[in-house]
Amino acid sequence: MLINNIEQGYILTPDHTKTPFLPEHFDPNYWQQQNAIVGTKEGRATAWFFRHNNQISVLKHYWRGGMVGKLLSDQYLFQGLKSTRVYKEFLLLCELEQRGLPVPSPVAAKISTSYCIYRGDLITAAITGATSLCEVLQTREITLNQLNKIAQTIAQFHRAGVYHADLNINNILFNEAGEVYLIDFDRGELRTPSHSWQKHNMDRLRRSFYKEAGKWPTFYFTDNNWEQLNLAYKQALAR
Repeated sequence: MLINNIEQGYILTPDHTKTPFLPEHFDPNYWQQQNAIVGTKEGRATAWFFRHNNQISVLKHYWRGGMVGKLLSDQYLFQGLKSTRVYKEFLLLCELEQRGLPVPSPVAAKISTSYCIYRGDLITAAITGATSLCEVLQTREITLNQLNKIAQTIAQFHRAGVYHADLNINNILFNEAGEVYLIDFDRGELRTPSHSWQKHNMDRLRRSFYKEAGKWPTFYFTDNNWEQLNLAYKQALAR
């Protein structure tokens, strides 16, 4: 990973990066002025999809959640570059990509500092034709083959010791070929494989199915779907 010092902050890029990234590249307004925005996706915050260097990338800003987020919004305590959530997520993505795990390719990240406060932005490569598991379940029943692919992918990460801090059905994507990816590794980390945290991940995923089911007028998910997914996961994890 390359670290470029800028005025009041840092820009991170993978070792193989050939084209430098500038501070303005982390501002959605810049890409709008270049007529490069090709889409947005709303969540807790807006993700901006833009075309640059012959690829589609995704720009996200780091926002706090919960009650703290209502007070500090996007401000975090700066205790050194390597302690920032941005640095940790970018470093983890670089490592996971090197291991061949299905994650978005890291493109660049920016940490903006001001005294004891920092703000962060992350750019990753867009996953072609991506559809989240949540989006699929709003339109149709999921197939057993898709459940098996999800289970095998999660088990692949868990066997590698990858802890996902927010494993939910919005962070599980299918690409246009039907392959499964995991996204959003903020606060994720590499751990020694353990049943305790792996179960915590799966419990969080299970809760997300029922949470999202209560939000949508149609949602094709049953208890049997979960049993099939969980069984396939356990079988894949044991391999």
